Amino acid sequence: MGDFHHLAHVKEQAASRRTLWIVLGLTLFFTIVEVIGGIVSKSLALLSDSAHMISDVAALGLSLLAVQLASRRPNSRYTYGYLRFETIAALLNGLALCAISVGIFIEGARRFVTRPEIDYGIMLTIAVIGLIVNIVLTIVLSRSMKEENNLNIKSALWHFIGDLLSSIGVIVSAALIYFTGWHLFDPIISIIIGGIIFGGGAKIIRQSFRVLMESVPEGYELEEIRKDIAKVEGVLDVHEMHFWAISTDHNILTAHVFIRADIQPFCVILAINEMLKEKYKIMHATIQTEHAQIHPHGEYGRQFLEDRKPREKELAGTT
Repeated sequence: MGDFHHLAHVKEQAASRRTLWIVLGLTLFFTIVEVIGGIVSKSLALLSDSAHMISDVAALGLSLLAVQLASRRPNSRYTYGYLRFETIAALLNGLALCAISVGIFIEGARRFVTRPEIDYGIMLTIAVIGLIVNIVLTIVLSRSMKEENNLNIKSALWHFIGDLLSSIGVIVSAALIYFTGWHLFDPIISIIIGGIIFGGGAKIIRQSFRVLMESVPEGYELEEIRKDIAKVEGVLDVHEMHFWAISTDHNILTAHVFIRADIQPFCVILAINEMLKEKYKIMHATIQTEHAQIHPHGEYGRQFLEDRKPREKELAGTT
C-alpha cells in the first residue's frame, strides 16, 4: 500500500530513538537506587519521586514503542501507517502523570496524620544524586525535542521535568526538616510537587485529546486558510473543509471548491496546493473541484447560485 502514496506516512526518528535508549538506561538504574533509599529513609518526598521515576521507565518504554511503530510503512489496513500511536502514547503518559499526582496527594494527606520519622541524611544524599541525574536527562531530552518535534517525546520530557522538580523539592524538604525539625515539610512539599506534575500531565492530555479529536492543529486558523484558498484564480467558493493532524508535523487538509466553468480544474488544484505548501507548510492536501450547477449541494448550492446571479448579470452588462 505504501507504494501508492506520494508522501510516506512514516517518521524516521533516529535521534529520538537513540536519546530514549540512553535516557531509559540511566532512569532504570537510578529508579532502583531511589526506591531503596526511600524505603530506608521513610521519606514520602523521596518515595513520591521514585514512584514518578518508575512511571518514567514505563513512559520511556511506551515512547520507544511509538517511535518504532512510526517508522513502519502504511498498509491496506492502516493507510496512514502507525503515526497516530505517537499521540496515543503521549495521552497514556499524560494520564500516568496525573495518576501519580493523585497518589502523592492521597499519601501526603495521610502523612499529615501519621507523621513518620524521616532519615533526612539518606533522603538528602539520594536527592542530590537524583537532581544531577535529572538535570542531565532533562537536557538530553530537550535537545532531542529541538531536533525532532514530537508530542510523544514532549510527554516523556514532562516526566523528567517533574522528576527535576521533585529532586529540588526533596532537597528543600530535607534542609527544612534539618533546620526546623518540622517533618510536615515533607508531605507539604510533596503535594506542591504533585500539583506541578498534575499540571504538566493535564497539558499533555489536552494536546493529545485535540489531535485524537482531529481538531485544527495548533498555530493555524482555518478561516485564514479558507480565505487564501478563495483568493486563488478561478475559485468561487470553498466549503466542506477539514484540517487535522495525524501526528506532530503531519497535517492533512481536504476541501471542496466551486470553480469557474471556463478554467482548467488541474490548474486550480495545482495553484491551491502550491499556496498551501509555501505559506502554511501543508504537504498533504486533497482538493476537490466542483460546479454548483452540476454537483448537487442542497440548500447550500441553491443559495450560492442565487448569490451569484447579480454578479453574473453585472459581468454580462459589461461585455
